[in-house]
This record gives sequence, structure tokens and C-alpha cells, in this order.
Amino acid sequence: MKKLMREFFEFLQEYKVVALAIGFVIGLASTAMIKSLVDNIIMPLITPFMPGGAWKTAVLVLGPFKISWGPFLGDLINFIIIAFVVFMIAKFILREEKVSKK
Repeated sequence: MKKLMREFFEFLQEYKVVALAIGFVIGLASTAMIKSLVDNIIMPLITPFMPGGAWKTAVLVLGPFKISWGPFLGDLINFIIIAFVVFMIAKFILREEKVSKK
């Protein structure tokens, strides 16, 4: 049992599981903040340019098909902002010269 516990703690240390968990929690908080930014600041600026005016309920009806493109646009903007933030972290915080596939 003692050996198993030692191996477990070595695993936690080697794979930096605690740091990963902290990063995950911060990522969840950032995602909520970015979603709020998009929902409450960016999308209301875009709303006047959308047919019907309300981006959360913007739909395109094609016969029997109803495509909810307003919420999709909000989620797409969320994704782009989050992807850009991750890129900036990789670029500046990790001090990499160039972010590239490995």
C-alpha cells in the first residue's frame, strides 16, 4: 500500500496534475467571463444589424426547417475570443518564439 501511494504521488508530480486542475478551473472562469462579454457587450452592438433585432432569438426559416443562427453566432464569437486568448497565452506567457504544430 505504501508503494502504491508513493507511485500515486510521483504520478501527480510528474504529470503536474494539480497545476492542470488549477488551469482547468481558471479556464472555466475565463469562459464564463468571455461568454458574458459576448452576450452583454458585443452582441447587443450587433443586434441592430440582425433581422428581427434580437440576436438570441434570430432564426432563419426555410420551409419546415428552423435554423437558430443568432445563438450560433454568439457561440462562434465566444470560440474565436477564447481561441485568441489561448494563442496569446501560448505566445507571451510561455515565451515561445512561434506557436506551431508539434
